[in-house]
Amino acid sequence: MSTTPTGKDNDNDEPEPVALEVTALEITDTLDLHSFPPSQVKALVADWLELAYQRGYRQLRIIHGRGAGVQRRMVRALLERHQRVDRFGDAPGNAGGWGATLVELADGASAERQKPE
Repeated sequence: MSTTPTGKDNDNDEPEPVALEVTALEITDTLDLHSFPPSQVKALVADWLELAYQRGYRQLRIIHGRGAGVQRRMVRALLERHQRVDRFGDAPGNAGGWGATLVELADGASAERQKPE
């Protein structure tokens, strides 16, 4: 018989608790999504946009990679609806090309405008 960290028997096929690793993320003008699981991308990007805005960043870069374009589409769908985003598009070739998206955040009162839902 084994015991989980919670002290419960684990002979009844219950899944054992999984330890989640929390990583501190430095908020800069660039977010590289390569080290994050796709299931975390939407929440991560939304939180990062807000924190970057609060720190005064207005021009940002999100590196999603070239691949099949799944993360690119996911990121851009979020950007289209985010109230602080003024515009976005492909990065120039020397900054990642279509493997990265440049984002311009609205400044001041225009950041509070409503985006379509």
